[in-house]
Amino acid sequence: MDIISGLPDELLVKILLLVPTKVAVSTSILSKRLEYLWMLLPKLDYSRIDCSEHECERLRCFLNRYLHVHRAPAIESFRLKSCRLHFKPENVSMWVVNAVSHCVRELDILHDDSDPAKPDILPSNLFTCKLLVVLKLDGNILLDVPRMVFLPSLKTLKLRHVRYFNDKTLQRLLSNCPVLEDLVVDLGVGDTTRKLTIIYFKLRDYNYKSHYCLIENMPNLIEARVDVELADIRGLIGSISSVRRLAICSERILDEGIVFNQLEHLELCICKDHSPNQLVRLLKASSNLQGLYLLVMEDDHADNFHGMEDWNQPSTVPDCLLSCLQSLSWSKYTGEPKERDIVVYILKHALHLKTATITPTQSDVTELKMLKELSRSSRASTTCELMFD
Repeated sequence: MDIISGLPDELLVKILLLVPTKVAVSTSILSKRLEYLWMLLPKLDYSRIDCSEHECERLRCFLNRYLHVHRAPAIESFRLKSCRLHFKPENVSMWVVNAVSHCVRELDILHDDSDPAKPDILPSNLFTCKLLVVLKLDGNILLDVPRMVFLPSLKTLKLRHVRYFNDKTLQRLLSNCPVLEDLVVDLGVGDTTRKLTIIYFKLRDYNYKSHYCLIENMPNLIEARVDVELADIRGLIGSISSVRRLAICSERILDEGIVFNQLEHLELCICKDHSPNQLVRLLKASSNLQGLYLLVMEDDHADNFHGMEDWNQPSTVPDCLLSCLQSLSWSKYTGEPKERDIVVYILKHALHLKTATITPTQSDVTELKMLKELSRSSRASTTCELMFD
């Protein structure tokens, strides 16, 4: 213990960060030197607690007593699992206030409370926290964004299962996060937020799964995953035309006039009726496409092709096949004629294709038959390797 006590505080704090926060706090009984050293910890994680009434009460008393006098110059991260029934909203709100007063960089709260009548747990000073970089909220949390809101450093925002005060709440928040890069918003059908209009963002990951979605003008978006059930998503697709990576599953994907000049990797779910000819439009619109990944969702596989349009070969070969497509991957391949025609067409015209990976759904015997069929088809690229995964 004498050797440990002789180490500098900075090194001891780094050692304590290697163990759970609860364990780090318990070291205070080992020596006078360590009694309050845990109060210098820049990362506080209370998300792995036992949600028993006794354990939650101990944590509540502990945070009420010590968090406001925490000695770290700044709290790099504060994570909290707020157990249902055991934490009062005013307690959680006060802890967030304390974290913000310590210049918190990352705030991650899971609020497990099924009572919608509970008041807001988010204090107003959270929405003007200049140094906040990451905000993650999960659970029955009422998001009521005040008029005074500006998060100049926020780069990551993840909102799951939260409640919104009104249909302008989310828009107000997002419009005041000028450097946002990573956005995840999960909305349920019952949410009041029906329309989301974003004027400008520098996003690198957008994952949106909601029936209600309208997004406009996102010129610096790099990667998008779109899984929506709207009949018309032209407004959404037009706003993300600058992406480099796109994963999409939707009935209506693309109309003439929209181009993806920077798109390099496309993942397309071919579980919709219009998919084959939407694929043609996407290939024509993506002149720099390097990777094409086609898949069939498990739930749609049984009747995937019964209502699907026939594959109509484009009148002219898409530029990406002639100039840059290097990899083709097809997951849940059945060998149906409509599928086979698509693969054969790509193999026949993709001059720079390096790999074509087919993952079948059938037995080994059927797989061998499909392999022979595709192996006999002509390939524009002499270096293309056809593989069955």
